[in-house]
Amino acid sequence: MHIIAATLIVLLLLFGPNLWVQQVLRRHSGPRDEFPGTGGEFARHLLQRLQLNDVQVEISTVGDHYDPRTRTVRLTPDKFNGKSLTAVTVAAHEVGHALQHRLGYRPLRWRTGLASLAQAAQQLGNGLIVLAPVVTVVTRAPATAGIMLIAGLASFGSAALVHLITLPVEWDASFRRALPLLDAGGYLSDTDRRHAQQILTAAAFTYVAASLASLLNLWRWLRR
Repeated sequence: MHIIAATLIVLLLLFGPNLWVQQVLRRHSGPRDEFPGTGGEFARHLLQRLQLNDVQVEISTVGDHYDPRTRTVRLTPDKFNGKSLTAVTVAAHEVGHALQHRLGYRPLRWRTGLASLAQAAQQLGNGLIVLAPVVTVVTRAPATAGIMLIAGLASFGSAALVHLITLPVEWDASFRRALPLLDAGGYLSDTDRRHAQQILTAAAFTYVAASLASLLNLWRWLRR
């Protein structure tokens, strides 16, 4: 019974946040004809208002995000072309990242730098995992365990660190950047504003499940 309960708790922690995020975004994704523009148009409007004219807005096939390397806000087609509360709120959230970039928000810079380092570390870790059996055959020594530990720490430890730094970055983009932008422009009714707060919370918590999964994988490697 204890094992079953622990398994259920782990599954809830891993999948619960992501399921909640998707449910919130879907609930407010219905078309709103009274909105004057789409999510993509709203993002451009906010960027012009903030005088961030060098930031581009594009359609994304890999999720909503802001790319600080190319200074681009990218929105999935349903948000880029959609007139929904989810579309305009997520657009404001991603513009919030562009504002962080202009203001030199340090955690965003740390995340950007660490993301590149984590990618290299994961590639190293994957390479070591592939090479471990070869090392075992050639050396006939237990050094493979050390190689596997290094590989696991490189792969999952770096990912966990990036995800942990991402959480405050996302929260700041939602509630210190996007929500004040929405309030200052008077874009939403009181009811829509309350719902927008839920959407912004969901946007900030997008990485919670990924963070928990990375920490769980890191814990497994440390146990080994």
